[in-house]
Amino acid sequence: MFSQRACLAMSIAILFAALACIAPAAAEEPMVKPAAAGAPKRVLFVGNSYLYYGDSLHNHVRRLAVAADAQNEKQYRYKSATISGAALHHHNIGAYLEPGKLGIKKPFELVVLQGGSGAVSSDARRDSFAATVAAFDQEIKKHGARTALYMTHAYVKPHKKADPAMIRDIEKLYVETGNKTGALIIPVGLAFEEAYKQRPAMQLHKDFDGSHPDLIGTYLAACVVYASLYNASPVGNPYDYYGKIDKDTAAFLQAVADKTVRKFYGQALAAAAK
Repeated sequence: MFSQRACLAMSIAILFAALACIAPAAAEEPMVKPAAAGAPKRVLFVGNSYLYYGDSLHNHVRRLAVAADAQNEKQYRYKSATISGAALHHHNIGAYLEPGKLGIKKPFELVVLQGGSGAVSSDARRDSFAATVAAFDQEIKKHGARTALYMTHAYVKPHKKADPAMIRDIEKLYVETGNKTGALIIPVGLAFEEAYKQRPAMQLHKDFDGSHPDLIGTYLAACVVYASLYNASPVGNPYDYYGKIDKDTAAFLQAVADKTVRKFYGQALAAAAK
């Protein structure tokens, strides 16, 4: 006959086994790591207002890169093609990639694709995003470039669709899609989640919609993109948007980006250049 303690232990084991069966599966690991992306100097960003809010993400990423590699400043050529309220399939990717079309004579080395904020809102939109990334990736490869995916952040209040679980759906979509195409996945949304965990009162989103990034949200995103593209820590980088972002905030956001990228890829980052 089982003792009362043995029965209790067995009941707990059964409970945990049952919970394991109904718990969501762990997210896939990203297959492509930052080192595989090399050190691109001609980069194209394709997306919507999430990229151009905060004085345009591509400007901040380039300035971070130049601050760490000033001797090669002229080689860093970044472009951003954005359409307000657009889904990824609204873009004519082939036209963007033709050398000289966007004012850069040489082909782009890396193209960063950002899906619409509601890409996870329905099966149809998820399927559309995945199919568009696959098609764009083929076009990007034809032009000798590599693909990266900009994982968007989740909505927060006052957005009517704010949901703490949204970031898990975003993470799943971007990781699965990126792994299928062999794209580098840039974990911006996970960095927003981490920053809010550490400083709940921080305002990374615009307070009027809970969707678009505020300036410091764009700065955080830029630090994550920089770390992911160059396999380098943003911690200690002197770029602070010419003093518009205070030192404490810049240091905090750099640290969050560093932690998020290291955890996501499961590898260390090179120390920041001084």
